[in-house]
Amino acid sequence: MNPWLTLLPVWLLAALMMTLGWRWQRRHANTGIVDVLWAAGVGGAALLLALLGSGAPAPRLALALAGGLWGLRLARHLWRRVAHEPEDGRYRALREHWQGDQRKLFGFFQLQALLVPLFALPFVAVAANATTAPPWLLAGAAIWLAGVLGEAVADAQLARFRADPRQRGRTCREGLWRYSRHPNYFFEWLHWFAYVAFAAGSPLAWLAWSGPLLMLLFLRYVSGIPYTEARALRTRGEDYRAYQRSTPMLFPWFPKHPRDPRTER
Repeated sequence: MNPWLTLLPVWLLAALMMTLGWRWQRRHANTGIVDVLWAAGVGGAALLLALLGSGAPAPRLALALAGGLWGLRLARHLWRRVAHEPEDGRYRALREHWQGDQRKLFGFFQLQALLVPLFALPFVAVAANATTAPPWLLAGAAIWLAGVLGEAVADAQLARFRADPRQRGRTCREGLWRYSRHPNYFFEWLHWFAYVAFAAGSPLAWLAWSGPLLMLLFLRYVSGIPYTEARALRTRGEDYRAYQRSTPMLFPWFPKHPRDPRTER
C-alpha cells in the first residue's frame, strides 16, 4: 500500500473514536476525554501502520511495540485523571467560552482526530524502512526507554506530591521537578527521537523528524506549557513565580536558587 494512503484509515478510525468521545463528554461534561483518546489514537496508529507497512519486519516490530506501549501508558495515565478529577481547567474554560455549544465541541474533537495522522507521520517513515540496522534499533530502544520511563517517573512524583494534603497550594520541587518545571513534557518530547532512529535508512527518514518538531511546538507554544503555567500562576501565585525564577522551563538543569521560596525570606 502507498505509505501516504495508510494515513487515511488512521484518520477515519480517529474520527470515529473522537465522535464516540464527544458523545461521552456530553453525558459526563468532561472534555478531558479528548486527551485520552488522542494518546490511544496515536498509539493505535503505530500498530496499524506497522501492520500495513512495506518495510522490513524489525523496524515495523519496533514501531508496533514502542508506539503501542507508549500510547497505552499515556492513555491509562490520562484516564485516571479524567475518571477521578474534575474537568481540566483548560477545557472548562473552553466549554464556558463556547457556552456549552456542542457543535463547536464536536468540531474541537474532530480537530483532534486530524492531529492523530499528523503525529503519525514518523510512523509512516518507520513502517516504510526496508533496512534492518541493529545499532539504530538499539539506539531507538534506548531513547524510547529513557523517554517513557522519565515521563512515568515525573508523573508519579507529581501525583504523590498532589496527593499529600500538606502540599496544597504549593509547587512540586521534588525529584525531577527540581530540575525542570515540566519534566514530563521534556521526556515526552525526548521519546519522539526513538522513531527518528527506527527510521534510519528509510526513503522517508526525513519525515520522522516531524515528531520531535511538532511535539516541541505544541508543548512549548500551543497546548502544553502556556496553559499549564497560566493556571499555576492563578492557583499558586508567588510560590510559582519563585519556581519560574529558579527552575528551567523545559530542558532539565540545576536550579538557580533555593528550592523552597520560604528560605529566601
